[in-house]
Amino acid sequence: MEKIIKTFLTLLFASSSFSQVDVVYNNLVWADEFDGNGPVNAANWHHQTQLPSGGSWFNGEVQHYTNLQANSFVDAGALHIVAKKQTYTDQGITKEYTSARLNSKFAFKYGRVDVRAKVPIGAGTWPAIWMLGRNVNEDGGYFDATYGNTPWPACGEIDIMEHGIFPSQPIDYVQSTLHTPSSNGNSVNHGGTIATDLQNTYHVYSMNWSPNQITFLLDGVAYYTYNPADKNASTWPFDAEQYVLLNIAMGGIAGGIPSNFNQATMQIDYVRVYQNTTPDTQAPLDFAGTVGNVGSDQVELLLQAEDNFGTVVYEVSYGDTTLSFNRTSGLQSVIIPDLLPSTSYTFTVTAKDLAGNQAANNPIVLNATTTADLSCAGTDNQSQQGTFAIGYNYSFETIGNNVVITFELLDTGLVGVVGILWRQSPFAEINMDQVSGNVFTKTITNQTLGATISYAVKFAYAGGLAVTKYFQYVVGSSCVLGTENPLLQQSFAFENPARDTVHIHSVSAIDKIAIYNTLGVLVGEVNHANEIPVRHLSNGVYLLVVQLGNEKSVRKLIISQ
Repeated sequence: MEKIIKTFLTLLFASSSFSQVDVVYNNLVWADEFDGNGPVNAANWHHQTQLPSGGSWFNGEVQHYTNLQANSFVDAGALHIVAKKQTYTDQGITKEYTSARLNSKFAFKYGRVDVRAKVPIGAGTWPAIWMLGRNVNEDGGYFDATYGNTPWPACGEIDIMEHGIFPSQPIDYVQSTLHTPSSNGNSVNHGGTIATDLQNTYHVYSMNWSPNQITFLLDGVAYYTYNPADKNASTWPFDAEQYVLLNIAMGGIAGGIPSNFNQATMQIDYVRVYQNTTPDTQAPLDFAGTVGNVGSDQVELLLQAEDNFGTVVYEVSYGDTTLSFNRTSGLQSVIIPDLLPSTSYTFTVTAKDLAGNQAANNPIVLNATTTADLSCAGTDNQSQQGTFAIGYNYSFETIGNNVVITFELLDTGLVGVVGILWRQSPFAEINMDQVSGNVFTKTITNQTLGATISYAVKFAYAGGLAVTKYFQYVVGSSCVLGTENPLLQQSFAFENPARDTVHIHSVSAIDKIAIYNTLGVLVGEVNHANEIPVRHLSNGVYLLVVQLGNEKSVRKLIISQ
């Protein structure tokens, strides 16, 4: 039997909620436009050439980084970083390839980096645009002698763009990754996207870094945001200054280098860093709001205001809860999660800017009533292709005539994961949007209420893939996907919503009662009893699992104290 534990509920418009810039940075504070011809500007860049201990660079790379002008130079308005097949001896060690690794002599905390570049795509090359904490104790780095007191990854690493180390991806796939003490190496904190003609076309690779989140963009379009709920030294070492690195590595995890390799070049038109340096005294203008899509456990608020610095902070209060959202100027979607189905809510909304200037017409009040629960969710590990080591979470939810389908791959240690929706009939592959980590979602529109749809998800990653089984879902239904003995469903009853204690009336002896929260965490359990206390649980939606012999039944439980 499938393990039915609803581990995520906040799905509607998740990609737009996570994948947008929260702070707009307006003031150019540092740049290199690479005008002119000749050597790299030594006032802006440091050539990092010192080999790490042991004589080899990390990840099995085989190059020497040099300060030779043949490996890095400015020509025709662009920086050229050139990896070459060249026998070269330095620091007593001979290698067959040379390249360049540049450190910016400028470090900063919070802001936006834009790098316009053409990226080589040849086998065995690993071009990268990235950042390290100024405090990293890496011998040979520009800031090491003065500030290097913290080991990697505690210093934090922000990979703005990497290419060439994702063999299962298309040739024009680029990825952004965060390395922290909580996840590094094959970090789970990453997102990727497809560019067009990387090698011959300039693209702008951007990183927007605020105290709240780090967002990555390709040509101005956001595709991945890192925003851990608990920001501590393990998950968020990004509260100190970082500097920019540009390089091409060779071999190692980038794969074998062809015997006919001669050289590869990354061309960079500019590197620009933006921050906000001008005091802000003007409050947001034209503040307004309406109710958008309404689901069984969440409500979308469509909020709008204009701010001269580009960022508006909305605070939404209802009951004893207050939520805060940073959004850019203009019409924005804000999702209020973890609500009860078929319940009326009053939302009091205020708007201010990052400097605390309040909108003149604060507050506005919006009312909405959640719908009945029209979702199915659970956890499984069955596959029709490949295998799953742990499994995946799934969720189907009807919103109006649309169905939001969300899957989360639970297997760990996989690189470059993408999610592709499989429609069973007629068969079609549909790219899914990455919400965060290995969570992918897709909304299929204009569905017929009462119709049965069938979908699976292919998870593709470096070196392999696995495809879930097909799930059938009745549009507009509240259900548990999978099969359950109908006699078991009729063999017990309980009062719902519940207060203080859940009393179960059963015709058979109960072996176990368990309650899970919406994250799939066990929050209560009793054996050989017909009741379970819930007075310690907060109001909300839970999963009640009742076991009678070898059979289990999963029901939705609402607690309303």
